[in-house]
Amino acid sequence: MPPALAPEWLRRHFATAPAPAEAIYGDHGTRPEASVLTPASVLVPIVPRAAGMAVLFTQRTAHLKAHSGQVAFPGGRAEPHDPGPEATALRETQEEIGLHPRHVELLGRLPDYHTRTGFRITPVVGLVEPPFELVPDFNEVERIFEVPLAFLMDPANHRRDSRQWQGEMRWFYTMDYGGHTIWGATAGMVVNLYRYLAAPGR
Repeated sequence: MPPALAPEWLRRHFATAPAPAEAIYGDHGTRPEASVLTPASVLVPIVPRAAGMAVLFTQRTAHLKAHSGQVAFPGGRAEPHDPGPEATALRETQEEIGLHPRHVELLGRLPDYHTRTGFRITPVVGLVEPPFELVPDFNEVERIFEVPLAFLMDPANHRRDSRQWQGEMRWFYTMDYGGHTIWGATAGMVVNLYRYLAAPGR
């Protein structure tokens, strides 16, 4: 990794580095066939701060039926009127946390991430330039927080964990920061971001 990640370096890397390879799945296990997956998108929001780049996450509310209380990127399933994954990511982000698309500079995509719960998630990476206002939808989002990009891009912080689920041992990545645990698909997408940023550009 470069010693000091900065917006210009990120722009140059996404403009010149080869397209990311197929996703590495941290949450190994049986997945539905690709043909039956529901398309969805998330925004991977990278925020330039005085102390260094940070990545914005949400924590889902505890009452949700699916993935309650989990840490996630803002996003959700595609709608028929969305012209593409970027539009889905921006629309869902605005609905969930009130971040207006005018604050987001899109850099590129990471490989699609197929989940066991039946989604094909396209992670869309964007720079979010302060100042900006966030207004969370408390029906979906309990809190919003940031994690230093340097912490997430350090492989020493990518821990492998496991648990028994439906009679099968499942393995997944976890990252602990500031009392929050990032795990499952979100952590897997963070690892894919690390792999892409660590790869040499052209």
